Amino acid sequence: MIDALDKKIVSIVKYEKPLASVRKAVVLAKGLEGLPPHAKVFIKPNIVFWTKTVPFPKWGVITTSRVVEDMVVLLKERGIDDIVIGEGTVTLNPKDHETIAHAFETLGYNILKKRYGVKCINVFERPFEKADLGEGVTLNFNADMLSSDFLVDIPVLKTHAQTVVSLGIKNLKGTLDIKSRKKCHSADREKDLNTMIAKIPKILPPCFTILDGIYTNERGPGFDGKIRRSNILVASSDLLSADMVGAKVLGHEPSDVPYLAHVIKNSGRPADLSDIEVVGEKIADTASPHGYTFPYVEDGDGSLPLPMKRMGIRGISYRKYDLTMCTYCSFLNGPILTGIAQAWEGEPWDNVEVLTGKAMKPTPGKKKTILLGKCIYQANKDNPDIQETIAVKGCPPSTKQIVNAFHQAGIPLNPKVFENMDSVPGFFMKKYEGRPEFDESFFKIE
Repeated sequence: MIDALDKKIVSIVKYEKPLASVRKAVVLAKGLEGLPPHAKVFIKPNIVFWTKTVPFPKWGVITTSRVVEDMVVLLKERGIDDIVIGEGTVTLNPKDHETIAHAFETLGYNILKKRYGVKCINVFERPFEKADLGEGVTLNFNADMLSSDFLVDIPVLKTHAQTVVSLGIKNLKGTLDIKSRKKCHSADREKDLNTMIAKIPKILPPCFTILDGIYTNERGPGFDGKIRRSNILVASSDLLSADMVGAKVLGHEPSDVPYLAHVIKNSGRPADLSDIEVVGEKIADTASPHGYTFPYVEDGDGSLPLPMKRMGIRGISYRKYDLTMCTYCSFLNGPILTGIAQAWEGEPWDNVEVLTGKAMKPTPGKKKTILLGKCIYQANKDNPDIQETIAVKGCPPSTKQIVNAFHQAGIPLNPKVFENMDSVPGFFMKKYEGRPEFDESFFKIE
């Protein structure tokens, strides 16, 4: 029996109005009681994606500016003057620093700079520091975060196509440099994405987590998920406890979320929430099942996403992404599948297979195998089960290489599917037209 005094506190609050709701979540969770006076505070929101080209659905994808500003106000009330907001949004061009600057400006972070003296940093423009996470694993984290006295972690409450959920612990992967992020997507099952994410809490400063569930996302983490207006905030001074309760609110047992299961085991915590006291709203009253995976169908011809299989597409197998596919290739995955669907004219293609990530192996008997990306090429370039190798070796692959590879395989992928990539997110805005609950003002600071 765990003594009530030893229990971790997690608050669940219904979001009702600016500042007051976040204040309630913080107070109930006793979230800032451990905040040192004159502390250096690092705030990590979640800006998983950004484009300068078109408006796109931010709800359930990006942390609301509303919650970010409310947390800044609460910190300022405590006399905290040294506040940094930091994020490392990945773009297809690693040298592109304009996109994240545009995100900070559009989300109102520059107003926070003027109003409260907050600093805003793109972590890719700042130093990284190597951290030893044990068992021979080192990762490079943003040095500003590591040297802070206190961390405020503000992810979105959402599921994730690879990791089941993406909450507080997963959000901090966004403070890693690119090399370390790629390392997290290792083909080594002993050091896969889930085991690597589970090591992150080992090196963190004291942390307060608030899960922004004003909007939640089913089959996230991106704008192509099913977004809901949920009006939920989950908060705790214990990072793991926040994530465990957040997973339950999304309809998933913590033990069924692999990276959470690793952290639970590593910390010797019970998986049944018996050492957690939930205050405010009840889990049962706020929980709603959020699926996380996109359906694929296997048959004699191979694997395809369910919508493509329903189209009758044959002669190509495009297996479901796995944990080894990193962000760069995942950016290209959707446009490629769209291009394949657009190229279909009813005649089966010539027994083509597409492999991605780092770990997939070819199916014997396929006539043509497209190895999409440097990693899968290195893993299979000499595989005797491949009859004809069509290699796309870039990291990330160039769109020109991709188009040429599919043309070589007899699939007339239209180059325009990539030329218009920046505009595609805008098409998803149509789903939310005429729905006032999807309010852009949550991402603005007046």
